[in-house]
Amino acid sequence: MHVREFHYELPEDRIAQEPLEDRSASRMLVVYRAEQRWEDRWFREFPQFLGPGDCLVLNDSKVIPARLFGHRHGVRALPIGKKNPTRRQHLTGTVEVLLVRPLSEDHLTWLALARPGRKLHLGERIRFSEKLEAEIIARGEYGERTLRFRTDGDFHEALDEAGHVPLPPYIHRPDTPSDRSRYQTIFAENAGSVAAPTAGLHFTSQILEACRQRGADIARITLHVGLGTFQPLHTERVEEAKLHAEYYRISPEPAVRVQQAQRVVAVGTTSVRAIETAAAGDWRHLSGDTDLFIHPGFRFQRVDAMLTNFHLPESSLLILVCAFGGKESCGCNADQLPSARIEPADSGVRLRRQGVDPQRVPSCGGGRLPLLFIRRRDADRVG
Repeated sequence: MHVREFHYELPEDRIAQEPLEDRSASRMLVVYRAEQRWEDRWFREFPQFLGPGDCLVLNDSKVIPARLFGHRHGVRALPIGKKNPTRRQHLTGTVEVLLVRPLSEDHLTWLALARPGRKLHLGERIRFSEKLEAEIIARGEYGERTLRFRTDGDFHEALDEAGHVPLPPYIHRPDTPSDRSRYQTIFAENAGSVAAPTAGLHFTSQILEACRQRGADIARITLHVGLGTFQPLHTERVEEAKLHAEYYRISPEPAVRVQQAQRVVAVGTTSVRAIETAAAGDWRHLSGDTDLFIHPGFRFQRVDAMLTNFHLPESSLLILVCAFGGKESCGCNADQLPSARIEPADSGVRLRRQGVDPQRVPSCGGGRLPLLFIRRRDADRVG
């Protein structure tokens, strides 16, 4: 299967740049896979699809200020001639770093993405603030660098002061102070993600309480979002792709609740991957690293329904959603769903899909709309 089979056109000007004031005011497309039908609903109606015996699984990972801007603080590996006209740029040029995951217990050594990657060699030092600087101690592919940080005080305090909210690359604006709270789920607790588990961004305390009132159980798990979630695939064939490992943890109590539930409703692709990783190990390994890549043909063992966002073309996330809901249902089959796309209308977006009347709908964070896939007919609870 070729990665290009999961391509669709998504012009950049069709991606909303600001989130809604009301987290729950987005549209939701409900997909009944077995019946091959769709319903256009509001996300605030989501609790109506839950009931006793359901377990709603949330990823409680918290986004850290993983985006850093600094200046080169000298080049050790490649001395620059005194008469070189670009000497000043080489020695003091601006550097952008995105932390990906810690590699040491003291959290001072990190895998990161760096720009301009080609100019940053081993031994290069980068100063981010008076309290924080780093040295490049290893190089990898696709702009990956290993950084060793130095700070006079607490690393996380220095990072909190110097770091920026790691907004997705398709959001073309600087981060703002409000993004520190808005680019977090309301149940974020365990710090470690370098991008938000975005399906959870739509939940409010009122929505969660409504889910409980419907009789659904709620379980929290953790998967720290990293390269395994958002890095583009670098192979032509889906089966040859490998994902970077990401840390996950499922405490014993929620693990039991997930196993005993009549139906498991996973919020986001990260929750799906954590649950299916644990299920594949017969629930013996509830924490560690997972590089599980779910693509068509994968046999889901525990997840029965899934709430997710629309995802970028040819991404591992879109491929996972297609494996769960079917390529036709997810709009990846151009012959059957030629008009599946999102496009803005003034301050909102429009969803066009075969079987769903186009109508104006508000934009949500990142300009993506949540989807609910229900895989089993006996799970269709509405009312």
